[in-house]
Amino acid sequence: MTDTLPLSGKLALVTGASRGIGAATAEALGRAGAHVVLTGRTTGGLEEVEERIHGAGGSATIAPLDLIDGESIGRLAQAIGGRWDALDILVLNAATLGALAAVPAIDAKEFARMLTLNIVAPQALIAAFDGMLRASGDARVVAVTSSVVVPRAYWGAYGASKAALETLVGAYGEEMKNISAIRTHIVDPGATRTAMRARAFPGEDPATLKGPEVVADAIVGMVAADTPTGYRMRVDG
Repeated sequence: MTDTLPLSGKLALVTGASRGIGAATAEALGRAGAHVVLTGRTTGGLEEVEERIHGAGGSATIAPLDLIDGESIGRLAQAIGGRWDALDILVLNAATLGALAAVPAIDAKEFARMLTLNIVAPQALIAAFDGMLRASGDARVVAVTSSVVVPRAYWGAYGASKAALETLVGAYGEEMKNISAIRTHIVDPGATRTAMRARAFPGEDPATLKGPEVVADAIVGMVAADTPTGYRMRVDG
């Protein structure tokens, strides 16, 4: 990697980095010069992404963990804080879809698990890395959302979790904008060829959808540019 790359010297943390948009974003960040910390539950998947980053001349570290485990985020922050002084890019990508159901039919146990991963874990990550983000000269927190924040039948549970994520991250951006260099951004990836999309729309032809690398490149372009805090981006085909 050379110093001419736009994210040279930056440290990035990507959740849900073993596949899909998370993996593609991690690889794009690596190509742009960032050192990328990859988190996810699937060690094998993380290792494959790490190998691809290294193969392209980048650098990465894997940190397998389950974000639903309340203690795992604190351990991750301690480990990263022991090696680096600042965190420049935090991509909140990990999420679970859950079952699509009418609001009265939402399974309470599954809903609680979804909210833990989709909104409680992102808050815990922001809290755990707040000091390292403040220590950066240009920190970005990127939350991956969905178009179903606009109410849609049978998408109430997942949509509610993403609407909460947008509000949470946006509030953090407002809190930080006058006292730090932290900026927050919301990314709606639109229809993208991922495993989650295939579960949600099983009859859809994946060949008609854009690949996750399109979203990843848009995210990297956004964090490499002088993008204002609170910016919301939708990535179309």
